[in-house]
Amino acid sequence: LKQRIVQLEKRITQRISFSALTGNSPAIARVRELGEKVSPTEVPVLITGETGTGKEVLAHAIHANSSRKRNQMVVINCAAIPRELVESELFGYRAGAFTGALRNKKGLFEEAHSGTLFLDEIGELELSAQSKLLRVIETGSFIKSGDTQPTTVDVRIVAATSRDLEEEIKKGAFRSDLYYRLGVFKIELPPLRERTADIRLITCELLSSLVVRGGAQAGCGEEVFKALENYDF
Repeated sequence: LKQRIVQLEKRITQRISFSALTGNSPAIARVRELGEKVSPTEVPVLITGETGTGKEVLAHAIHANSSRKRNQMVVINCAAIPRELVESELFGYRAGAFTGALRNKKGLFEEAHSGTLFLDEIGELELSAQSKLLRVIETGSFIKSGDTQPTTVDVRIVAATSRDLEEEIKKGAFRSDLYYRLGVFKIELPPLRERTADIRLITCELLSSLVVRGGAQAGCGEEVFKALENYDF
C-alpha cells in the first residue's frame, strides 16, 4: 500500500506539473518557462489559446507550483453558468434572500478562499457579471444577496479564454478595465498546427495512457505519424 501511494502521488505530481504540457518545441518550452516564472507570484494570469490547447492543464500546473498549492483550486466554466445564476454561483447568498433560498450558500469565490480561482472561458461572461467580478478583484470583498456585511476573500485569479478579448472590447462585449486586471501576466498557448514537431511525442504519450488504462496493446505506424503531422489541427 505504501508503494502504491508513492506511485500515485508521483503520477499526480507529474500530471499537474509543467511536464504535463507535452512537447519539445520552442513554443511549448516558452509556455513552460513563463508558467514556472509566474507560479510563485500572486499576480493574476490570463491564459489564451484555441479550444483544446491545454489551458486548464496549464492553470493546474501554475496552482500546483504556487504557494497556495496546499489549498484548493476551484474551477468555474463561465460559459456553463446560466445568466440568472451567475451572481449566486460566484458569490453565494443568505437564507431568505429570495424564494427558494432555504439555507446559506457559499459562492465559488468563498470556496476558493486561500487558494486559486480558475475562471475558464472568461470571455463568455456577460457585462453585468464582469462589473461585479471587477469589483471583487479590486477590493477583495463582496456582499452576498440577502446580506448586509461584506465577505472578504483571498484568492489568486487565473483566467482563460479562447476568444480574442481585445476584439471583444472593440465590440463592446468585454470590459477593458477587467481585461487589464486579469491580464497582468499573459500566456498564449499555441495550437498544435504551430508545433507539429510535438505531435509524435503527444501521440505516443496518449497511446501509453490507453495501454495503462485498458491493458491492451497499442502501437502506431510511421504512416499514421505522417498523417497526423500533415493534418491541419
